[in-house]
Amino acid sequence: MTDDRDESLEERRAQLGAELASRRAAVREGERGEVRAEVSRKGYAQAMKISSEFIAAIIVGAVLGYVFDRFVGTAPWGMIILLLLGFCAGVLNILRSAGEVATPKPGAPDDEK
Repeated sequence: MTDDRDESLEERRAQLGAELASRRAAVREGERGEVRAEVSRKGYAQAMKISSEFIAAIIVGAVLGYVFDRFVGTAPWGMIILLLLGFCAGVLNILRSAGEVATPKPGAPDDEK
């Protein structure tokens, strides 16, 4: 009787151990999926930030060019030039965000001196 009881306890312990291992593996897989989703969300957020900065730079250049043309009367040259400057500023912002161009630090010594 004690042998049957010990055997059934051992079988039950083995079953519980196997079930616990499978649940731990499922939890680990779920955590990996959450980490991948978090990385994906961060990438999406950065892409939205960069694209909105680029579009804002172009719009600001166009608006400033339009206002400049209205007051000075140089239509369409002010808008064309400031629109191109806004585009260049947008590209520079993208390169800075991507880490390709270092941001200037105020008070840093120049290499030419």
